Parts: sequence; C-alpha cells; structure tokens
Amino acid sequence: MIKHASLCLALCCGLASTPSALAATKDALPLPTGCALADRAPTSKASSDGAGTSFPPPQLDVRTPFEPAVFNAGGYRYLVYELRLLNLSDEAMPITGVDIMAATADSDKLLLSLSGAALYAPLRLIGDGAIDAAHPLQTGRAAIAYLCLAFERDTPVPSQLRHRVILGDAIAEGPVVGVHHGSVGVLASPVRGDHWLADNGLALDRHHRPGLFVAGGTAQISRRYAIDWKRRIGGDFQAGDPLDVRTYHAYAQPVFAVADATVIQAIDGLPDNVPRTAAGFTPAVPLSMKTLAGNTVVLDLGDGQFAHYAHLQPGSVVVKAGQRVRRGEPLARIGNSGDARWPHLHFQVSTGPDIMASEGLPFAIDRFRAKDAEGHWSTRALEFPLAGDEVAF
Repeated sequence: MIKHASLCLALCCGLASTPSALAATKDALPLPTGCALADRAPTSKASSDGAGTSFPPPQLDVRTPFEPAVFNAGGYRYLVYELRLLNLSDEAMPITGVDIMAATADSDKLLLSLSGAALYAPLRLIGDGAIDAAHPLQTGRAAIAYLCLAFERDTPVPSQLRHRVILGDAIAEGPVVGVHHGSVGVLASPVRGDHWLADNGLALDRHHRPGLFVAGGTAQISRRYAIDWKRRIGGDFQAGDPLDVRTYHAYAQPVFAVADATVIQAIDGLPDNVPRTAAGFTPAVPLSMKTLAGNTVVLDLGDGQFAHYAHLQPGSVVVKAGQRVRRGEPLARIGNSGDARWPHLHFQVSTGPDIMASEGLPFAIDRFRAKDAEGHWSTRALEFPLAGDEVAF
C-alpha cells in the first residue's frame, strides 16, 4: 500500500472530503470525459453465481497500484484510480464487464457496472492492439482501466472498494482497495487574475490522465491530476505572431507559492522554445529527464507532498533550493521551456520531488470562480478545477 499524506493547508482538509463542504456549491458541473456517476442502486450486467468456486480461479492479476483519495470537483466528490489487469493464464480472456463495489464487513454493495462502450472507453491495452468485445486479453498481456467515479452530495463514498472482472462466463475477483478520506491538501492558486483555462486536467481524452510513464524503474502516473494553466482572452490563447512567445497571453505571468513550503529545486537558464505551429515543433534543447520540465520550481509541502511548477520563463526564477517561502509569494514567471509547445504553467502535486518518478495526488484550491461551457459563472470552494473551465482568482 502506498501511503497518502495527511497534508492540511490553509483550511482543514477534512472539509475537502465531506458532504457538508459542498453545501455552498451551486450547480454541479458536467462530468469530465471518462468519469461516471456512481449509481445508488445499479444493476450488474453479469451474475456472480459460481464466482470463486472454480478451480483454478481465473489467472487474471487484478490490482490498483496507487489507492485513490476522495476530492471535490464541480459539485461532486471523486475517486480517480487505475485497475491493472494482467493475463497470467495460457489462454486469451474476454473482458466483458467490470463491477465496482463498496466493500463492507457484511457484504459488497454495487456502485457501478461497466460493459460495452462504457467499459472499453476507459480500458486501454498496454502496447499495440485493441481490447474490446472482439479482441480478448491475450496471454501475457496487460490492460489498464482508467476509472473515475463521481458521487453526489448525499451518496456516501466508501472506505474500501472491490472489483469484479467479468470474463465471459467466468469472474475474477480483485482484492480490497483502500480509499483515503481527508488526505487532500487545500492550496492557494499558483496563478492569479482572470481568463485562466485549467487545461488537460483529469479528463481521459487529455494526455495527463493516462500518462503512465516508467521512471526510476517503476511505472507511475505523476501527471494524474496535473493542470496546464493557459490564458485565453476573447477565445484566443495569443494575439500576434504565433512564433513569438511574447504574444501568448499566459507568457510572463507570475506564479505563486501555493502554501508555506520549502523550495527543494529551482532550475533556471533553459531557453524558451519557439511555439508549435502547423510547420511543426522542435525544442530549443534536446529533451531528457533533466530538461523535460524546463525551468522549474519544486516545493516540499510536507507530509510527502510536492508541488511542481514547470516550463518557466528563463531568467524569471527568484527562489533557490533550501529557501522557505510563504503562501502567495512570487516564485517565477510562465515561459515555454522544456517539453512545452505553447507558453503555459504545468502544475501538479505528487508524492516525490521528481516530476515523473512519483505518483500524482489530488488537491483542492481554496476558492475560485469558474465559467462552464454555457457561460455561467459559479463560485467554487475547496475544489479541484475541471478541464475546460475558464477560471478566475
């Protein structure tokens, strides 16, 4: 089991995972792509009769490498995690359904039953090929189900989960998965002002959420909750020459400490890239594990949580490693260094100081305003900003 931190910043973290904290939230926002609402009384698409009675049981390794933590976003409470499936048998296995259940001492309560398109959309085969009704999981192959459950305010979030994988006429039972309550840190915003877009966050059709990456010999998803903060004014991210970083609205905007913290890394001096256009993109310096994040600042928030600021403007970093900073203190300015196609701030919280060799953690921002796709503004408190929201601080 990987330990989640019990960080509490600015406001009590317990508020970030209880129904009462959502009482002031107005309208719930649409669910991100790849997320499903946990039903009050769903009906499984398959029967569990005979499950666990066959010998040998289905040789499917079912595991969740990193346990989820409850966090608030858009008026719901969320659980975001992965289910890795590895076929250790000598025959192909048809994956036809996944049941997600709340595990209790007495019985398991069904929360969500996935089948058909609802199953295959978040289920990804590792490596080349497809996995769906016509393509079973071959022997020795692995797949990942990128799961996201949303719970309404009056629906309790369980403390433990269990999974049942339907394999045609057989069923593989997964082990109990713990759910962490009250472990999400409440932070100040890393940017200020208006016209901000919380891009590439949480949704499965964006590149952060399924960004499984091997670093340090371990496959992890450090970008699970990463946000690319971009600035959009009048529907456009820039005005002028698209090859000039200075024409992008986010460029040179200041970034701020999200909490009282210690700077453990501050890198400066890497040049900005020429922004990507239809003609292509070439980074200013070759990409490596050292240059991937570009100019960067990493804050140790305490309790095993680290805040990462990436792709900063060269010459703008005003802090040094070992320095203590206060919440709201300026750190640097947004640039286009490292693996950045356009000027933006890549911000994430993870379990380690390495931007890739760590597991991504959810966080909540203390207070902000968000505009949905219909143009309606609402005030959000103790929430994670959803992808696509225009946000003002």
